[in-house]
Amino acid sequence: MARDETTEKHEPNFTCSRIFCAPCAWFEAMSNELDLNFIVGVIVVYGMSQGIGGSLHRVILEYYWKDIQLAQPSSVQVYHGIISIPWDVKPIWGLLTDIVPIAGYHRRPYFIISGLLGAGAYMALLLGGKMHAAMACSLLVAAAISSAIAEVTLDAVAAKKSRERPELAADVQSLCYMSLAIGRLAGYSLSGTAVATFGPQGAMGLLSIPPIMFIILGCLLHETKVPRYRRFNSQVGRNVAEASKKMWNTFKSPVVWKPALYMFLSWALCPDISEGLFFFYTDPFMGLAFSQAFIGIMYAIGAIGALVGVLTYRNLLRGLSFRYLLFWVQMVISVFGMLDFILVTHFNLRLGMSNHLFAVLDESFSRATDRLKYTPLFVLCAKLCPSGIEGTFFALLVSIDNVGLRFSSWGGGLLLELLQVTRNHFQNLWMAILIRNGLRLSPLLLLFLVPNKTPDVDIIPCDLLGEQEANASDEQNLAYRLLMPEAEHVTQSK
Repeated sequence: MARDETTEKHEPNFTCSRIFCAPCAWFEAMSNELDLNFIVGVIVVYGMSQGIGGSLHRVILEYYWKDIQLAQPSSVQVYHGIISIPWDVKPIWGLLTDIVPIAGYHRRPYFIISGLLGAGAYMALLLGGKMHAAMACSLLVAAAISSAIAEVTLDAVAAKKSRERPELAADVQSLCYMSLAIGRLAGYSLSGTAVATFGPQGAMGLLSIPPIMFIILGCLLHETKVPRYRRFNSQVGRNVAEASKKMWNTFKSPVVWKPALYMFLSWALCPDISEGLFFFYTDPFMGLAFSQAFIGIMYAIGAIGALVGVLTYRNLLRGLSFRYLLFWVQMVISVFGMLDFILVTHFNLRLGMSNHLFAVLDESFSRATDRLKYTPLFVLCAKLCPSGIEGTFFALLVSIDNVGLRFSSWGGGLLLELLQVTRNHFQNLWMAILIRNGLRLSPLLLLFLVPNKTPDVDIIPCDLLGEQEANASDEQNLAYRLLMPEAEHVTQSK
């Protein structure tokens, strides 16, 4: 009966009021369906750290590279790809926190170390003046490691919740990305004012706040100390070997590696030229001369578009099969990409729309359609995770997704360089946009790699799920325990 009520509760309602008025009721229902520790973890990691901190990070760094480092758009594309590498090796952070205790603790030391690392990196950028680009990249890589370690633990919980409650798989990911979108809305609203008030380098001090929160979290959280005889022994090596074997057996299954290949190629084949557009937005002579405050407002409204995208997926599209949905989403992304072309060629002025208004609409549609693609892909990642190693395997799949984004960024940098799009030369930017939009159609040829199933259906075979084996493995799975401080570290079951 309870299951029927849950199913009825989540039946989609195809009305506008359902999209915009139901979030509060839905959040309350999710709080009842899922434990409070998970909800709080989502808000802290996705909402506060990745949301507010991530949006401030984006705008501040854009101006840091442009005004302090005086870099070219193509170079900034490469720098962003390098800085994001720690997100591509998330399985490493997952394994470290799972199997290597520090002073008898698995969680608290890693939060403290990551907080010190991130805060130290941002303070060095704040106080270091104009440094070499390589040194700045190194410090930003350290800051990215700090954030990646915190997020990988929550990814494990999301994957496990999606597997345990398949009817809530879409809701779990929607909750994560609703928190992310709301946090980004708040962060972007402050970002332009922060850069205008403190300057790109002075605003670096604000980015040290989320790492400081990690330090406080590590000091306050309760965690039972692991007995000394269990800290370092041959069982650790055996656990790593068993986890690696299980990961390989799962990954070599066609139902897993084919979607993973699609996720990589769907990003890698589509060059990202966002830095060329940013320089065009802000250049006072050859571009649109947007102010720092307006850039922040534009990105904030874009965050609202991302939230609308999540709500639209959750209420209207989550019942569709992955293949069918990704086909239409990819088509829409390519079509709406032409808004950039209209803005760069100033055709919007002929339509009677100002550059400011059209740029806001462009950003909103872009973020909404991006989220319509991201969310089902992350739901798919969660559905591909076997029991007992959810955190590490989910991190592996997301890392493959992130590597595709790195290739997209570097490919976009190469495209801008070949077309000679520089800090103050944008004559060929329209050509880069057309090439990008044409390549955005290429993932349509790869949709046969995506399972033609809905999120509420199991995708990987039962022998890979290994439910009985998972019951024992779950006791060793730290990722879920990290959000369950009242649980015993040794004897609990996750």
